[in-house]
Amino acid sequence: MPPADRAGRNDIKIGEMWDEVCAYWGFAYWKRVHDFSMLEDQRYILDQMMKIFAEQKVDGVLIAGDVYDKTVPSAEAVQLFDEFITGLAKAEIPVYMISGNHDSAERLSFGAKLFESSDIYISQVYDGELKRIVLKDQYGPISVYLLPFLKPVAVRHALQRDDINTYEEGVMAALQECEIDRTQRNVLVAHQFVTGADRSDSEETWVGGLDNVSAEVFKDFDYVALGHIHRPQKMGRETLRYSGTRLSILFRKQIIKSR
Repeated sequence: MPPADRAGRNDIKIGEMWDEVCAYWGFAYWKRVHDFSMLEDQRYILDQMMKIFAEQKVDGVLIAGDVYDKTVPSAEAVQLFDEFITGLAKAEIPVYMISGNHDSAERLSFGAKLFESSDIYISQVYDGELKRIVLKDQYGPISVYLLPFLKPVAVRHALQRDDINTYEEGVMAALQECEIDRTQRNVLVAHQFVTGADRSDSEETWVGGLDNVSAEVFKDFDYVALGHIHRPQKMGRETLRYSGTRLSILFRKQIIKSR
């Protein structure tokens, strides 16, 4: 797709912009649910995803956080994800991945610089700068920014600013540091709760909506791939979306629902 007319940027069709060339999926790895192993279900889902990637001939995969369901994942979960990432690398499919609130940013980014040689790009622990990968096609450059899950205190510390108190202020400050070139195409992978999103039972809820971030914060991006909310939905425009997770487990009165 050629660089968009910025006056009509919100009218960009997803198929024209990104989804035709890049798959976007939500992840959440669960080992056991009420002593029942979900490992084979997860492996089946990942195998199906690999088939879809091959059929659609995608140019990349966006992983918007919550790779694991806890900061210290099980050995089985780590091994399964390693198999999946290795499969993508062998298929020469680039990966653009961030950490979510359920992940340990430090553990997930281990070996990140080495992985880049295989086109596996992982967000680092936030230090005041976002990871940016520049891609090119026949129409020019596309910048992909990786924004891991951020809490206000992390941004306040990294930028040495005392005026950042809310999640929205933190995300705004982090994005302002990017100095985004709006004459080019920009894609963001992020993991935050956008105001108005429909939560499921597996997400954390902050009293008073303190973790809310306005969709307006992301206005400079042509496409925003969101993680954190495990239900697929768009937020105000076609190009601001939660993919949802491929294998969703809901807990209600010991009833397990999978879709």
